[in-house]
This record gives sequence, C-alpha cells and structure tokens, in this order.
Amino acid sequence: MHITYVLGTRPEIIKLASLIQASAREGLRFTIIHTNQHYAEQMDRVFFRELELPEPKHHLDIRSRSHGAQIGGMLAGIERVLQAEPPAVVVVQGDTNSALAGGLAASKLGIPVAHVEAGLRSHDRSMPEEINRVLIDHLSDYLFCPTANQAEYLATEGIQAGRVHVTGNTIADATLNYAETARLRSGILGTLGLNTGKYALLTCHRPSNTDNPEHFAALMAAVADIANLSGFTLVFPIHPRLGKQQRHAAERHRCITLIDPVGYLDMLALLQNAALILTDSGGIQEEACILRRKCLVLRRNIERPEALVSGGCVLPSSLEASELLAAASALLKRPVNWHNPFGDGLAYRRILDILKPTIDARH
Repeated sequence: MHITYVLGTRPEIIKLASLIQASAREGLRFTIIHTNQHYAEQMDRVFFRELELPEPKHHLDIRSRSHGAQIGGMLAGIERVLQAEPPAVVVVQGDTNSALAGGLAASKLGIPVAHVEAGLRSHDRSMPEEINRVLIDHLSDYLFCPTANQAEYLATEGIQAGRVHVTGNTIADATLNYAETARLRSGILGTLGLNTGKYALLTCHRPSNTDNPEHFAALMAAVADIANLSGFTLVFPIHPRLGKQQRHAAERHRCITLIDPVGYLDMLALLQNAALILTDSGGIQEEACILRRKCLVLRRNIERPEALVSGGCVLPSSLEASELLAAASALLKRPVNWHNPFGDGLAYRRILDILKPTIDARH
C-alpha cells in the first residue's frame, strides 16, 4: 500500500516537501491529492519545480468558496480518491480546510490519519484555523508536534500520549535545505533594486487583517510609518486573495513596493536579506526565526510562542499604529540571542520512521 499526501496551499507544499522527497528517494509508494484550495497555476508549477516535487496525481479544482462549500467539495473529492486507491495512511499538514477535509475523509473510511504540525493553539476560536487544528488533532492517529509545547497542549486536551510524537517542524527541513540554493540562484534583489539589510518585507493575508477595508488601510498606514521612519523600502508580495481595494490602500504609500507573488526561492532570498519582516503568517514567523531575521507579528495572538523566546520575533500589545511603531523601533535596536526552536532539518526522517511500520503492516 501507499501513502496519500493531501495538500492545497503553498505552505502545505513547502511543509510536506521533505516528506514527499524522502518518500521518492526511499522507494515508498505515494500519491498526492491537490485540492487547489489556493490554486494559481503558474505559482503552483514554480513551487513544485523549485522544491523538486512530482506533479500531483489528483487535482480536485475546488478553489475559493465559502468554508462549508469548500470543505464539502474537498471531502467528497478526497473520499472518491481514497475509495478508489486505499492508502496505508493519509498525511495532512497544518490547519487548512484541505487538511481538515483530508483528515475527515480518511477517518470516516477507517484509514489512519497523520497530522504534521499538530498541537498548535492560538486559543482564539474566532479563527477558522483554530477550529481546524482542534478537529484534525482529535481525529488523527499520529500527531507530529514541532516542539514539546504542542505535546503538552494535546495532553491537556486528553489525547493519548502514544499518538503524540515530537519531531521538529518540517518547515526547518525546507528552509535549511534550500537557503543556500536561494542565495545562489535567486535574482530577486537585483530585479527589485534592493540592497541587503536596507528593506523590510511585508506579508499580510489573514481575513482578520484584510477583510475590513478601514482596518486594512490603517494597517498599511502604520507599516508605512515604520518603513519611513526606519528609512526602508517596504516590499509587499501581495496575496492572490487580496483585491483592488486592498491594492489601492497599499499603493497610496510611496514606500510600499507591491509585487506579484513570488516563488519559493525568491521568497527565501527576500526573507534572508531583509532588515525587518512584518507578517501575519505563521510559517513566515518560523522561517524568520530559522534564518535569524527580526520579525514583527501583525496579529493579536500567536500559536508559535517558541518564536518569541529569542526576542527576535515580537507580538505587539495591539495593532494600533503607535504600538506597532514602538514595537518595531524597539525590535530593530534590540540585540537578539538567536536560536532555532523549530528543528534540525530532520523532522521528515522521524515522521517516516514512525509511519513505516503502519505502511508495512497494511500491505
């Protein structure tokens, strides 16, 4: 029998890459189901090519819908594939609708579910991702936690210790493996006319920041103030889900350079060379910590408290302009005792070693 990997967003592609690569190297049979949750054909091709991944066997073409319609469509499509090609285990990653649908479909069919990046908690049930995390964890048979913190959260929720494994985060696998490749191959800094340490990098995509036009406009004004007072150009690879209104709010500020979404290697290069990163992305918080880049989190809560320990990643007390400016100014001046809590680049090895007996037993 084989492993089925379910993915649908670019963070999932990045964080499952080391597992898929190792499966191919080691002759393990596997198949990939791509739900197309955040599908952009050109961008997907770039990520799969740069991460040296095979083309997914199954594309569900679900795309953007309401949460219910999206999960329902994914659930039906994944179930059809799993019934036609029953695997030994289904591997899902993170907190997306794709991961929830993959876990639900497999669990209903009696197929073991492995959750990569299990146990993260923001303790904010208003976040769709938080609901997804909790549901996926409680239906999974294998819970692979980035650090011991997540294992402790799961224990308090009554999940049996035998299902929980601390493996490190697979984002460290990808970041550590491709950082040098990005340095050598990416030409993004030259293309944009950027100098190392002379710009800040902004990513912003969460509905809590982008769906309210007034809040988004105020946030853009605040980050522009940070850039202007620091003397930085602010590079903003704009997320595909953002529309004309958000683009206009960002373009009003001369210091903000809007660019189209970039590939994995170009994004790593932008991260490695930025003086400051401003983001509401969980994965970019992790990458910033691994790459030793200072990061201001544009959120009211965090599910990766490990990133805060070194002092290189800061969660402001609020998203008010004055608080963001004060937090950014203090962060830029602060010496940081860097360490990487997210892993040594071998999370994939630990995960596959744990799954192999199940794969062998279900042949």
